[in-house]
Formats: sequence, C-alpha cells, structure tokens
Amino acid sequence: MLAAYASAIDSDNPLAGLTVGERPEPVDRAGWTTVTVKAAALNHHDLWSLRGVGLRADQLPMILGGDAAGVDADGNEVVVHSVICSPDWFGDDTLDPTRSLLSEVHDGTLAEKISVPRRNLVPKPASMSFEDAACMPTAWLTAYRMLFVKAQLQPGSTVLIQGAGGGVSTAAVVLAKAAGIRVWVTSRSEQKRAAAMGLGADEAFETGAKLPEKVDVVIDNVGEATWAHSLRSLKPGGAVITCGATTGSAPSADLNRLFFLQLQVWGSTMGTRAELERMLQFVTTNQIKPVIDSQFSLGETRDALRRLQDGDAVGKILVIP
Repeated sequence: MLAAYASAIDSDNPLAGLTVGERPEPVDRAGWTTVTVKAAALNHHDLWSLRGVGLRADQLPMILGGDAAGVDADGNEVVVHSVICSPDWFGDDTLDPTRSLLSEVHDGTLAEKISVPRRNLVPKPASMSFEDAACMPTAWLTAYRMLFVKAQLQPGSTVLIQGAGGGVSTAAVVLAKAAGIRVWVTSRSEQKRAAAMGLGADEAFETGAKLPEKVDVVIDNVGEATWAHSLRSLKPGGAVITCGATTGSAPSADLNRLFFLQLQVWGSTMGTRAELERMLQFVTTNQIKPVIDSQFSLGETRDALRRLQDGDAVGKILVIP
C-alpha cells in the first residue's frame, strides 16, 4: 500500500527523511482492526517526528500521521482516536504512563490502511464528511479539552488565544465562540488576524500587544515567545492552559506574578475517547465546520508537510489517500 513514512531522522531538514512509497499492509493483532483511510490530517507532531523528537532511528521506517477518518473492517464509518493506551488501562487515556500517539510506537495514518485498537474507533456522525472528521482527533480535541475540561470556561468568559492560524488555535476560536465565550486572538500576521476575525473572534491583536482588559484564561501553545504576555494578560486567579511550545520550552516562570495574583498554569495533552465523542456531538449539534486550509493527495505529502513547515496555513492541511 502507499504510505508516507519517516525513513531517516534529520533535525535540521526534516523533509529530507520523508519517503512516500510502498509499505506492507497492516496485520491486525488481538483487539485491533484495520481501517481504510478516507482522509487524514497533518500536525506539527509529524515534523517533530521527522526531526527525531519522540522517534528514534531504530524505530524506522515509521508511517507518519495521527488523524484519520475512514471505514472499519465491518463497513462502519469511523473517526480514529490517536491516543494508544495499554490494553489493561482504564481511566483518563492521557494519564496512562505508557500511552503513545499513533506514529510514535505504531504506524500512523498517512497510508491507505491502518491498524488500530477497536476501542480507539468512534462512530463518525452521518452528517460529517470524512474530510471534516479527519480534522478532529488531534487539534480540535486538544482545543476542546483545554477550553471545556481544563479551563471549564463558561458563557460570558473571555479567553485569549495566542498564535491565531494554527490548527489548535483555529479550533479553539470556533469552539469557544460557539459556546458563548468572548474570544480574543493574537498573531504577528495581519492575514491570520483577519482570518480569525472571519471565524468569529471578537478582537485580534498584534503578538505582545497591551490588551484593553485582563482575561479569564489564555490558551498558549506557542511557548517562550508569548509566555510573558500570557501571564501579564490574566486577571487575578486566571489560568494559562498550555499544550505545546513551538518557539521554545523554557520561558521565565515569573513566580512573583504567579503567586501574588494566584495565577494557575495547567498542562493539557490531547483528550480522551469520551471527550472526542462529546466534541463530535457538540460540533454536529452546532453545525460547525472545521477550517480546512488545503488538501493534498497521499503522493503529495511532501508538499503538504512543506506548507505546514512554512507556517502559512490557516486551519488544517488534509492528505487524501
């Protein structure tokens, strides 16, 4: 079968280690099943894997990709939850000490077929296309968990979303707005600020700009470049929710501000299968369509990853087998 996989590790030029070619079809083990992939979506995790972050040379070749929607062996239309837990794990999927994401230990979704645990399959809503469904398992689930599970935001609250334009940030704008939350965003790019306003953001600011007032919660997956601004933007008792650090992972903690204003810092990673089901229901009930930046064929995965790497995308980049 055709697949896009890491065949080498290159921390400076990640696309140098990408190969698009034939790989053996998956063989199911006990409790697993094969899904024919109808649509997959890219994440920065794919580029990090090619750089060797979370993926060792002795694990290669490894098929990339974490997001997919498709048809299982019984003909059911499904969305794949990409957090792989131990077979005997019960509870929050994201807290399993041995958990992994697809393409870290087990082959990922950038292929014509994939084998996954049966318990990782969620029914695809009939009203949702495979393309829209493929956007959901990573970026949208991550945003949903940050907003409603970690921050427990209520209608009328104000959230600041750093780095508008990325998959998580775009999803957070749309989800928060649908829930009656006031949404502010930041970006260095005028184009991305305008795009966020088009999605429903109430205000858009230059990165680092002084805000008209303090906010209840900040969603930050940028890291060092925005961390100080995130802390300065919070009301007393407010919280920063972080799910990544694309610009660096060692900002100043600013402990004086942290304890004096009783601020909270919460980490968040992906989400559970149950949260994915609830989010799909929320999205369909509110007739939300995810923002899709562009679509590429599986054979064009290199071009798709280059667009992701260049940072020009607004919304999700899809790969269609």
